[in-house]
Amino acid sequence: MYAEKLKELGVTLPAAPGKGGLYAPTKTFGENKLMYVSGCGCNIPGEESFGKLGQEYTTEQGQKWARNAMMNVLAVLERDLGSLDRICSFDKITVFVASADDFYEQPQVANGATKLLQDVFGNEIGLPTRSAVGMNVLPGNIAVEIEALVSYK
Repeated sequence: MYAEKLKELGVTLPAAPGKGGLYAPTKTFGENKLMYVSGCGCNIPGEESFGKLGQEYTTEQGQKWARNAMMNVLAVLERDLGSLDRICSFDKITVFVASADDFYEQPQVANGATKLLQDVFGNEIGLPTRSAVGMNVLPGNIAVEIEALVSYK
């Protein structure tokens, strides 16, 4: 169902990104079947971003990087759950935005990620609680990183 919706939207998920250190990409816990997804960066094949919002990139470009980071989150979920159809709810996402000192539009950047979730999963399942946080620097100098908590069946 959701794979078809992605196809309708012209979205092809990249391969799930590799790990950048000693950690688990996902961890399941709780009686309600929760899965925590470790931070995923915004680089996908052919589209890489290095630098800061408000310095190298505009808010609109940041929205694209946030969307790309969410595509990486979805790729990890598809790999580890076997199907996006197992997702019951995106409960919480945290969007980390590499920001110049005078950049204050982290929530608008994060909209690029939540808009993709809304388009694919609808409001009930796709719209999470959310934090958008400005950071001085992110791993590898990427522009956006997202971590997520989802309920699944």
